[in-house]
Amino acid sequence: MATIRVPEVVPSPPEDSEKLMKAFEGLGTDEKAIIRVLGQRNASQRKKIKETFQQIYKKSLIDCLDSELSGDFGRAVILWAYDPSERDARLANKALKSRRKNITELQVLVEIACASSPHHLAAVRQAYCALFERSLEEDIISNVSLPVQKVLVRLVSSYRYDKEAVDSSIANMEAVILHDAIRTKNLDDDDLVWILSIRNIFQLRATFQCYKDNYGKSIDEVQLFITVFDNSLSLCFVLILSTWKILFTGH
Repeated sequence: MATIRVPEVVPSPPEDSEKLMKAFEGLGTDEKAIIRVLGQRNASQRKKIKETFQQIYKKSLIDCLDSELSGDFGRAVILWAYDPSERDARLANKALKSRRKNITELQVLVEIACASSPHHLAAVRQAYCALFERSLEEDIISNVSLPVQKVLVRLVSSYRYDKEAVDSSIANMEAVILHDAIRTKNLDDDDLVWILSIRNIFQLRATFQCYKDNYGKSIDEVQLFITVFDNSLSLCFVLILSTWKILFTGH
């Protein structure tokens, strides 16, 4: 369901709502029909379908999906049906409320903060407040211990400039800060946290290129070196760097 293939001629929201209702009726749920509708519509179209479904049938589409589907498939379809900002807010809350709550569980927060546009991240924070009557930052502080807490709060509260503008002198200067923090194992250094939480993909790509040019180490080698620190903060930074690497390279 990661790839959206919207048909050239998109049925109207009432038509799609009718197809979904028919998929729910009878002895068994027609899962393929649900996928054909929700899996081939973009976020804006799915939002209109949900609104129209509610208007026509006086029922919540999410509630119907929840009652008709089960398991991982059901959870995936329901998440897909939410608005993107609400979906990510719910994923963040689930990670924060998880009993395990290890660094891997919190990876979703890193991905939302680093991979989102600044506008989407702001929308996620707004949706989080509306859904859970607490800010995302408050729940991080309540559920995550220092020093990881400090890093995550900075990440989710940032507003990155999203235009392609790179300052090479800043990239060189911040490569030095990155190098010094790693060399001294001081990963909760305020300047380092600030760089990783506020700089956008274009500036960070330049910084890591400067780091490689000046110190002979790629982002992969930086990740490997940090891993040997073997603590929660180092693992958090590995997740951050892994996310940025995917954004830099596309894989």
